[in-house]
Amino acid sequence: MKEWVFRWGPAILIMGLIFFASSTAESDIPDFGRLDFFAMKGGHLVGYALLGGAFLHGISRGSSINVSKIITAMILVIIYAASDEWHQSFTPGRNPSLSDILIDTAGGFLGIAILKWIRKILLYQDRKESS
Repeated sequence: MKEWVFRWGPAILIMGLIFFASSTAESDIPDFGRLDFFAMKGGHLVGYALLGGAFLHGISRGSSINVSKIITAMILVIIYAASDEWHQSFTPGRNPSLSDILIDTAGGFLGIAILKWIRKILLYQDRKESS
């Protein structure tokens, strides 16, 4: 159970935060003025980057990352992004958006790439220290 929480806890936490943000009525969302578009889309990008990395973390179980694990994590990101947009359609003043799903997908891919890169660096350092 402890291992499962360590592996999947981050993804569940991030999904909960995204769900909460999507449940916020438009009238309760802060306005960032001229930067509003970038703040909102940047929030999508960062949130889904974290989710993509968290999904890959859960799937990989600390083992090596291969193409099938990356594809599985990306599929989970896309499914969650689509379900989040559908959920948002029930929130006052909010509408589903295909462009948000695309931004979420790009964010998920970014998070997956960053996690893979970090793991590669850590693996290289471990090999270097043990030789």
